[in-house]
Amino acid sequence: MPSLKDLKNRIESVKSTRKITKAMQMVAAAKLRRAQDAAEASRPYTERFNAVMAGLAASVGGSDSAPKLLSGTGKDDVHLLVVMTAERGLCGGFNGNIAKLARTHAQELQAAGKTVQILTVGKKGRDAIKRDLGDTFIGHVDLTEVKKVGYIDAQNIAKDVLSRFDAGEFDVATIFYSKFVNVVSQTPTAQQVIPFVAPEVDGDADTTLYDYEPSEEAILADLLPRGVATAIFSALLENGASEQGARMSAMDNATRNAGEMIDKLTIEFNRSRQAVITNELIEIISGAEAL
Repeated sequence: MPSLKDLKNRIESVKSTRKITKAMQMVAAAKLRRAQDAAEASRPYTERFNAVMAGLAASVGGSDSAPKLLSGTGKDDVHLLVVMTAERGLCGGFNGNIAKLARTHAQELQAAGKTVQILTVGKKGRDAIKRDLGDTFIGHVDLTEVKKVGYIDAQNIAKDVLSRFDAGEFDVATIFYSKFVNVVSQTPTAQQVIPFVAPEVDGDADTTLYDYEPSEEAILADLLPRGVATAIFSALLENGASEQGARMSAMDNATRNAGEMIDKLTIEFNRSRQAVITNELIEIISGAEAL
């Protein structure tokens, strides 16, 4: 049985931990609002941008003049996986879920005889899959010093990906991130960005026909690289909101667990102290009777 001093020290230690987790929860809650607003504000633009590109892609069809980012290389032997996670931990299963989805996808591709290349964004995802897929790593993007993710950060990642595609290093590129749903729910998502895959069109979609000047091929050649950057930027914003939501939820659970542990330790401390007092009284009474 631990001594009274040990129990008291442990209670103080857990109380200090609870203060830290409570502070982290409050910081995450403050950051979540801004990150959530940014993610939700980007969705209408991204959806409309993809719809425009989908219409252009449908017009071009299987034309020989279609841009390479639309038609692809004609094969799918080499796959580039862009795994985007956080630079920091203490956010529940946020990083692990994205890494798990990417790892499963990579292993399925390898089982099918495909070559896998992985570009990591965020060190937590890199650390999570290094042991199983470390030999497939071709690059890493460090955003540790970036306080607020901007479009320029997505452009830099997109330029790296596009330069590798132009050099013929891969055939298909897929990004992995977590889509923000709410504070307690974030959905790990895989999205193919090269070659461009048109999103599903619902029944209420705009069916108006447009004449484009210059040609659809010329417009697509300019929009498709921007589409890659837009998809990456949207994924980074979704990741930012998901990370803060997951951290807020994780720190709330940690704070609650710390409170429950403090209650249990306090009860144990009081019982131990009562037992010590009782033993001391018994010794005093026994000594008095002996005299």
